[in-house]
Amino acid sequence: MDITERFKALNEVDSELGSLLKQEEARQSRVIRLIPSENYIYEPARLALGSCFGEKYSEGYPHKWVKGERKHANGRYYQGQEFTNAVECLARDRAVKFFAPKGMEENYHANVQPLAGANANLAVYSALLNPGDRILGMSLAHGGHLTHGHKVSVSSIFFEAHQYTLGENLRLDYDAIRKQAIEVQPKMIVCGASAYPRTIDFEAFASIAKEVGALLLADIAHISGLCGAGVHPNPFPHADVVTTTTHKVLRGPRGGLIVCRRELGADIDRAVFPGLQGGPHMNKIASLATTLKYALSDEYTQYAKNVVENASLLSEALQQRGFVLVTGGTDNHLMLIDLKEGSAKDLDVDGTIYAERLEAAGIVLNKNAVPGDAKPWKPTGVRLGTPAITALGMGPAEMDTLADWFERVLKDEGSVTVVKAEVEELMARFAIPSWVG
Repeated sequence: MDITERFKALNEVDSELGSLLKQEEARQSRVIRLIPSENYIYEPARLALGSCFGEKYSEGYPHKWVKGERKHANGRYYQGQEFTNAVECLARDRAVKFFAPKGMEENYHANVQPLAGANANLAVYSALLNPGDRILGMSLAHGGHLTHGHKVSVSSIFFEAHQYTLGENLRLDYDAIRKQAIEVQPKMIVCGASAYPRTIDFEAFASIAKEVGALLLADIAHISGLCGAGVHPNPFPHADVVTTTTHKVLRGPRGGLIVCRRELGADIDRAVFPGLQGGPHMNKIASLATTLKYALSDEYTQYAKNVVENASLLSEALQQRGFVLVTGGTDNHLMLIDLKEGSAKDLDVDGTIYAERLEAAGIVLNKNAVPGDAKPWKPTGVRLGTPAITALGMGPAEMDTLADWFERVLKDEGSVTVVKAEVEELMARFAIPSWVG
């Protein structure tokens, strides 16, 4: 039974859910997706996600740790693990191969069980820190993530969290971060971001961490695919641990992944299970395994290059139309528009208003705080990126068209209906794979 036949069978027994699935697929097929953390999953990965591996309970690991050394003996708590063990080992080996420096793979270990990027970060903290230890991470208001020590996150509740911010030019100021690290004396420094459009100097962070005797965690959830493909500098061999999500630019299933120096593997594995999670989602791990095979291909490397090229072209086209971007552009897959400046300055349009107006026009992104915002719940910026539209095959011509639509929707709310029709006409040329027939 093929995918569309399976959907028909589902629809027959649950027409309410079937209707919602149809509506969501239709929505995705007619809008332009610019949320940087969204993408179209690699097709074989979606097939694996719906496979029989989702029906197998596999609490534990394919191995046992004995005195800090990984042994081949089965470490599962349930029988029937012959093929789940093979799948998890396949995913781990491919993760190490994708992220570790060439020729140094034996020095690294991967855990593919985290259910999300946040879980992965918390597992690393749990494994390598004690409650109350100091961490130094990037401020959420300046592009960091909740789990980098924001006050509402457990990363701040269980640890003494300190935050670094961007410099006057809205770039990472490594000298200022160094001075702060010397003052704070953290046990761990966290680098990486969820809304920073520029290259991250992992070597500089490693130098700071070494100077103060801290571990270095690189959370590359947004740029992991770019790092592994060589389009952005790789955090290894500078970082002690790398965490990432498995979707976004990587185009895999929603989930988390940890790669670390091998000597940290036992502690991190124990922190994931049994410390934070029970049985892993084996269908997600199977899906990740085939995603990583794709990530190791020349095809994916070209895709990653196209993502960055499209982001650069869209950035230039927006600035030509008077938009002001945080840091003046982008080096990666995302960018931030500051609506307090440039062509939007006197239009009384904040991030919420503009995001909603663009969505009405068929262009989906997210409101986002930009440095200097006094009220994070009322942001004056929007965040957008090119992973999904690049996966559909869009290129330079579409980037210019997008910038034109951004300008029209900003300056004339009455243009929304016309732009929406033009968006749907464009999307008809870049059809997404259908699963509902």
